[in-house]
Amino acid sequence: MFPADIWREKAVFEASRKCFDALRLFKRMVNMGDAKSLTCHPASTTHRQLTPEQQLKVGVRPEMIRLSVGIEHIDDILEDLSQALEKAAA
Repeated sequence: MFPADIWREKAVFEASRKCFDALRLFKRMVNMGDAKSLTCHPASTTHRQLTPEQQLKVGVRPEMIRLSVGIEHIDDILEDLSQALEKAAA
């Protein structure tokens, strides 16, 4: 990995963490499957013990956020995702 790639990966990781942290409706969970909307940022939770290179090797990218969409009203889900993405882009 070149230094520019490392900085890009750090920026992408931080942006995805900002998005993850900004979610209000989605509950943070590492086990998925519920009637509620759930979310997980694998690079900082379930796969945090791996190096960035190992994470990439197993298919975990720093920008990935897992979502399990529940039975809340679709407008509430879309609003939560929209505001979280806006915060990540800021």
